Amino acid sequence: MKQKVVIQITLNNGKKNARSKAMQIAVGLQGVESVSLQGEDSSQIVVVGDNIDSVILTSLLRKKVGFAELRSVSPVSTEGEKAKQETNLSESGIQSMVWPTYPAGVTYYYQPSAPYYAYEVAGYNQNSCNIM
Repeated sequence: MKQKVVIQITLNNGKKNARSKAMQIAVGLQGVESVSLQGEDSSQIVVVGDNIDSVILTSLLRKKVGFAELRSVSPVSTEGEKAKQETNLSESGIQSMVWPTYPAGVTYYYQPSAPYYAYEVAGYNQNSCNIM
């Protein structure tokens, strides 16, 4: 599932290359397709890709760059996919159903557990102390 992640970062912490470092971290994650800086003074990183783990991305940015706050995670759908879905439904007119399959002939056998026996040891006194 393609998604869009927006993360707010602070870039005025005295580091000169904070923007490029933040973008390198974001591009290094698996599934990232594009990274851009948006917002006032380019303080928001917008990451678009497939199955991006936004929590890991935010924690990496906190460790390497500074303060990072996850603003939003939203799904992205292209208009080509919507048009394709509409044409598929209109062509057939029938929506297919998929029924779950269950294995036939699987039986459940009850096996009782082993019996539990308790014995009392004669001559054992819990109040006695052998050390003293």
